[in-house]
Amino acid sequence: MARTPAPVVEPSDFASFEGHIWLNCAHQGPLPSCAARAASEAIAWKERPWELTSERFRDVPERLRGALARLIGADANDIVLANSASYGLHLIGAGLRWRARDEVLVMETDFPSDILPWLRLEKHGVTVRRERPRGHVFEPDEIAKCLSPQTRLLCLTWVHSFSGWAIDIDAIGRLCRSRNVTFVVNASQAIGAAAFDVAAAGVDAVVSVGFKWLCGPYGTGFCWLDPRLRQQLDPPKAYWLSMFTADDLSGSIDVRLRHDSSASALDIFGTANFLNFVPWTASVEYLLTRGIPAIAAYDQALLDRFFEALDRNRYDVISPAHGSQRSTLIVLRHRLEGHTERAFQALQAARIHIAIRSGNIRISPHLYNSAHDIDRLVDVLNAI
Repeated sequence: MARTPAPVVEPSDFASFEGHIWLNCAHQGPLPSCAARAASEAIAWKERPWELTSERFRDVPERLRGALARLIGADANDIVLANSASYGLHLIGAGLRWRARDEVLVMETDFPSDILPWLRLEKHGVTVRRERPRGHVFEPDEIAKCLSPQTRLLCLTWVHSFSGWAIDIDAIGRLCRSRNVTFVVNASQAIGAAAFDVAAAGVDAVVSVGFKWLCGPYGTGFCWLDPRLRQQLDPPKAYWLSMFTADDLSGSIDVRLRHDSSASALDIFGTANFLNFVPWTASVEYLLTRGIPAIAAYDQALLDRFFEALDRNRYDVISPAHGSQRSTLIVLRHRLEGHTERAFQALQAARIHIAIRSGNIRISPHLYNSAHDIDRLVDVLNAI
């Protein structure tokens, strides 16, 4: 059996799972205890509204923006606060000045959120090319063949939600730069479980939810935009808090559109979102304290333990068992017809929570899981 990885969390860092084993972080990451306490504090502010001061309206979004910037090695001024990954994709789709015959390239088998925003552009003469990869995700050589002189933007997910395969971001980024193609990455299934540096990755935009591997509340997300891309966007809205402060209301107000090229001008409405952004900030800061490289190493050690113990005569593993394209998602199916559903039902009965995606079992452990959790998982699967 693989060595037992040294935990990166303390027992009190997360609430008791009460005998349940949560291996479905690719759907929802549990809130750390420190974030739950922060949420309670934010609720107390609303109970006593005099505590919702101007300073807190300003500091809540700025503290979150700074934490997210540290997470991906970015400048805080380039972080857009959002409520989903889709928000950032729609910002780009609605904000760029598209030309007739422009082309957007996407993967036919990608998650719907990475395809739908671009389809709305077709009525403006933009072509959305949906190409099917030869494997589970695009390889750089496939993309090189797919790019045409009309290709203006490529949108891909870092880790494919249905197979667990990761793309080669660095190689694809270099290719896109050489062809002058904007490269947009949905990192929702990786950020928080893998280290990422936007300066080194060669991407033009990164979008992500905050409620999976970043362990935030549902309805959280962010977008990073390279300043060169951001300068090309027409802001689709004029939100008063991006142009004025609450203190401005105390005097006479000259209501005019103000040109603001900062990322904050593109934020979701209501950025002093106390009930969501206060606990999410605590979650991100908690992960940063634990160290993303240490978390990534721990998560990968859990996968090593799983793959060593799984009966491969019973299961076909769809996700990579090793190599640079392995993520933190494990996707597999039983080799006997009907037995994948039997395995799912057995896991449910054992209070082991996983997901079914495209008819396959998807398992997604994170830093709060233990070697014991993996051993129990394997015991149930190997008995089917």
